[in-house]
Amino acid sequence: MDVPLSIQLIKLAVSIGMVLGLAMIAERLSARMAGLLAGYPLGTALALFFIGLEISPAFATESAVYTLAGFTATLALCGGYLLGARRDGWLGVLSGTAAGLVAWLAASLVLAQIPFTRLSGTLTTLVAIIVFTYLYRRLPNVSTGARGHFSWLAMALRAGLAATTILVITGLAHVLPPAWTGVMAAFPFTMFPLLLIVHLTHGRAPVVTIIKHYPAGLGALLSYTLCVSLTYPALGLALGTLSGFAVATLWLLGWMRVQQWWHDRSAAS
Repeated sequence: MDVPLSIQLIKLAVSIGMVLGLAMIAERLSARMAGLLAGYPLGTALALFFIGLEISPAFATESAVYTLAGFTATLALCGGYLLGARRDGWLGVLSGTAAGLVAWLAASLVLAQIPFTRLSGTLTTLVAIIVFTYLYRRLPNVSTGARGHFSWLAMALRAGLAATTILVITGLAHVLPPAWTGVMAAFPFTMFPLLLIVHLTHGRAPVVTIIKHYPAGLGALLSYTLCVSLTYPALGLALGTLSGFAVATLWLLGWMRVQQWWHDRSAAS
């Protein structure tokens, strides 16, 4: 179906705003917080909502089941980027991007062939979260540090990456089956540009920190996607999306409280 220009412009504006906001958090607050918030349902929520709006809520619901498992491919992308991005500058960014996309495609090819249910898709990503959290446990925490105002070149790069990725994902949803659409909806279209931006402007070290904390933030994405897969048919896109954000926010707040408790406990011992 032809997508109205107004919807395309809304997708562009929202996706660009999300990536810019996340990059500002990484620059002005901390890479750790950016890594956690990168797991908040920003890109996935946008993708599933517009897939449901442009195609049908039923199609978005079926796709969301595969999105639950598709976050495993996202973790593979981050792991591939970490292994490939050994240097600062463009060389490190390009090698990390190549390794990350190869890892994502390989994982996606496997996931798209499996007939997932809500339970099996959720359990698959939960296992992946545990595995990657364990593998990343010894990675260092590095702050980005402030570097003044964003340049116009950085602005254009962030805007272009965000706009291109979300348009490609929602566009391909019109010709792909729900399995592939769902896996693609899990693509980290806010996280991936963030890695490239931070890598170019601050080097590899804070990128490692963002990737280290990203698996912990995926709980919010899982909560959101599971919720909308259940509420889209009953409540519709708008209320289903709001319900998903409410559940994801509660999970993220709870997780941050647990982390603070663990930090205080470790400091006292």
